[in-house]
Amino acid sequence: MKFKDYYEILGVSRTATSDEIKKAYRKLAHQYHPDISKDPAGEEKFKEIGEAYATLKDSEKRAAYDALGSHPSGQEFRPPPNWSGSQGGQSYSFDDIDLSDLFANFAGRRHGEQHHGGHGPIPGQDYELAVQISLEDAYHGAMVDLNFTVPEYDNQGQLKRVAHTFKARIPKGVSHGQKLLLRGKGGKGANGGKNGNLYLNISFIAHSLFRVAEHDLLIDLPVTVWEATLGATVKVPTLDGPVNLKIPAGMNSGKKLRIKGHGLPKQNQAHGDLFAVLQIVVTPNPSEQEVALMKQLADISSFNPRTHFGLDTTNEK
Repeated sequence: MKFKDYYEILGVSRTATSDEIKKAYRKLAHQYHPDISKDPAGEEKFKEIGEAYATLKDSEKRAAYDALGSHPSGQEFRPPPNWSGSQGGQSYSFDDIDLSDLFANFAGRRHGEQHHGGHGPIPGQDYELAVQISLEDAYHGAMVDLNFTVPEYDNQGQLKRVAHTFKARIPKGVSHGQKLLLRGKGGKGANGGKNGNLYLNISFIAHSLFRVAEHDLLIDLPVTVWEATLGATVKVPTLDGPVNLKIPAGMNSGKKLRIKGHGLPKQNQAHGDLFAVLQIVVTPNPSEQEVALMKQLADISSFNPRTHFGLDTTNEK
């Protein structure tokens, strides 16, 4: 059978603590989750990471794995002669068997023993799920439908994938990158053990108008030359409906105007701000009269925005 170096897969040392193993697993599982990863081999890596973690997070299975010794990944090897005996007296044929199957068998037997009263309550496994929501959902709060499958043991100790479907409330004020805890929504416990927890890793779907900066929002606001020059009052969209914004006279492109309290909500019920970033836009197809007026302005104006270059501009017109 071929050896898999579970420590190498998770990128930890053989002396790593349980917390270090868990931290490494969460990082890699998020990186290669099929809903997130663009890597063509991401799904296979995700399964391999889960296989490694399922063994190393369990003290008994980890001890059994460590007893196999260290070998290069992919190398054909045969477990030590006393290994099967140390796992409860059951013998195995190691021909044409995968290492993950071997430990699944071991886990199935141990779970069966626990199910029949050999051990105390067994808590269910915790899981993490990536959830993307819109900015509108983050602003107002929302209910989302969650559909996923998790491995669970049946009454015969066989491991099967079980579908979980339920609604979850996303509270108003959730932030990008936040992790929400849903107690008891993870793997099923055994022998009276509590169900595991489900963690929702929240991310925002890119919005067509707004950009996110923590709890603040930014929006590009197109304005005409005359609005930027003379000043104006224009309507600006927000996540809670349009508002009027006064643009002072003499504004340049890139200027940020704050619309207080119209950003994303915070946990303390306050809100971030919305910043309108001015973008001066010229008329795409000016009429003859508009062209004539522009020429007239060019003739009478002495303004030159390039004087800081220190160049002679007398022959520009």
